[in-house]
Amino acid sequence: MPQVLAAGEATEFGPSERHFDFSDADFARVRAMIHRRAGISLGTHKREMVYSRLARRLRARGLRDFGPYLDELERNDTAPEWELFINALTTNLTAFFREEHHFPILADYARQLNRPMQVWCNAASSGEEPYSIAMTLLDALGPRIGDTSVYATDIDTNVLKQARSGVYPAERVSKVSPDILRRHFLKGKGRNVGLVRVRPEVVARVRFEALNLLDPQWPIRLPFDVIFCRNVMIYFDKPTQARILERMAPLLKPGGLLFAGHSENFTYISRDFRLRGQTVYERVVASP
Repeated sequence: MPQVLAAGEATEFGPSERHFDFSDADFARVRAMIHRRAGISLGTHKREMVYSRLARRLRARGLRDFGPYLDELERNDTAPEWELFINALTTNLTAFFREEHHFPILADYARQLNRPMQVWCNAASSGEEPYSIAMTLLDALGPRIGDTSVYATDIDTNVLKQARSGVYPAERVSKVSPDILRRHFLKGKGRNVGLVRVRPEVVARVRFEALNLLDPQWPIRLPFDVIFCRNVMIYFDKPTQARILERMAPLLKPGGLLFAGHSENFTYISRDFRLRGQTVYERVVASP
């Protein structure tokens, strides 16, 4: 899932340059709507960034006021604009092998299982994280890779389009080791100079789909060996976190690993997981 409006992000307009009125009531409505729809809790300090993002939607729609825009959304839960509203309020901060201490743990776990694995990455963003997972599993399992796959989901439909392409500006891999670049990326030539492409054998391991963690039904049936849920829960309030973890637990095999973000702590939220390492949890099943 994308991160929301990172602190310090530049806004398009300062308070004195606003083209639209944005009242306290408008901001309160936006906060309530995004929480209800996506579970995201926006702090009061996000007001200017929220204005900047949604002002673009008003311009695109030719509207002059926030009121009619928000009215339209509240009148129709299936309006196509909901997707654009959510996309507008999300920012995707990600990188290849971000929080790199997790990947040796994943590799060791894969070698320990010594069989094909199924992984769910539920904050896929523009693809760097699920592709990093797939590369790690390819290297760890080698000829035992079998039908190992990564199910990658995100609420933001815009970033999923880039993720599926597997093509990135070269600067996005500037911190990736030369060995990994050689094994898992293709360097652009000719009109593609300055770009890199994830190798087809990596792309083939990852399936991208849009998914809102607040949806009443998740299109998931088989349990996973590993779940990556990194830098997602920090944008939910505690009751929402607890509900999501409760739903997630049966989808992780007993003994399976749950990877969290560097500032996330699930210890006091759920009894289904116990801390195994730095922001790494293991699925436990209580005795009858």
